[in-house]
Amino acid sequence: MKNVVGIGHIAIRVKDIDRTLDFYRDKLGFKEMFRLDRDGKLWLMYLRVTDTQYIELFPEAVGDRAPDRDANGLNHLCLEVDSLDGALQELAKAGVAITREKQMGADGNLQAWIEDPDGNRIELMQMDSANMQNAALKRLKAGG
Repeated sequence: MKNVVGIGHIAIRVKDIDRTLDFYRDKLGFKEMFRLDRDGKLWLMYLRVTDTQYIELFPEAVGDRAPDRDANGLNHLCLEVDSLDGALQELAKAGVAITREKQMGADGNLQAWIEDPDGNRIELMQMDSANMQNAALKRLKAGG
């Protein structure tokens, strides 16, 4: 589709909205944009990642943990950071545990991993100029 300009939001069903807000809003720093109610109770909430990218939270999830990483469906959310070391320092100050330490990913980008309170996996990625994504873009632009 030629008209797609980006990913607008990712929707996550969560067990405990207060616990989730403590993580995404208070520890990661994403601002709450708005809430929508349905039948007199919270239906969904939007958190701002950028002016055009959001995390949409739906409360009252069934089950206590996100599916295992090998399960069918969405596997993880990736947040691009300009400095992985800086992001890791911020997370340490906020008390967020790192589930996979900083390493070079198979695509040539630095990465580390965290999880939200429901076990949803979050990759933190610092793009490198010599990564596989940039090499593929050069091939595309060259017509190959």
